[in-house]
Amino acid sequence: MKKNRLKYVIIILFATLISSCLNMNIDEEPAPTAEDEQRELVAYLDKIQQNGNDIDTTDLGIYYVTMEEGEGEFPVSGDSLIVGYAGYFIDGTLFDSSDKYNVEGTIDFVLENPPMIKGWDDGMKVINKNAKVQLIIPSEFAYGSEGSGTIPPYSTLVFVVKMMEINPSN
Repeated sequence: MKKNRLKYVIIILFATLISSCLNMNIDEEPAPTAEDEQRELVAYLDKIQQNGNDIDTTDLGIYYVTMEEGEGEFPVSGDSLIVGYAGYFIDGTLFDSSDKYNVEGTIDFVLENPPMIKGWDDGMKVINKNAKVQLIIPSEFAYGSEGSGTIPPYSTLVFVVKMMEINPSN
């Protein structure tokens, strides 16, 4: 009788142990932190500079690299813009692109109406017609500590943007 009880106790303990292990997310990475983002951002900016690129910043604090010079006036709030873009995480993974919205591979929108992420709206103001710019937007000017959809928390976003048209609001 004691042997059967001991077997049942061992079976129950073993089953409990196995089921608790099944609920563990062993492969899950720890959530990113602001410190992780800052460390990755500094390394990314250093790499850009080591490759001979100049990095400028907007008044808000958005980093940008001019890849191709444009011409004419820069957009202001209320202007209608047509751009082509690709959005990447700092590790180079593509998360969005204007190619998926229409055959021309562009999007059109009114600058700051409605507002997009702060870093995007601010970055548009340094891109004139036919310019191609890489915007590096720290998470505090994007989706912050919460993230959004496929954007994890504390994600610096990198956009390569080509300004096709600027139509002043008059």
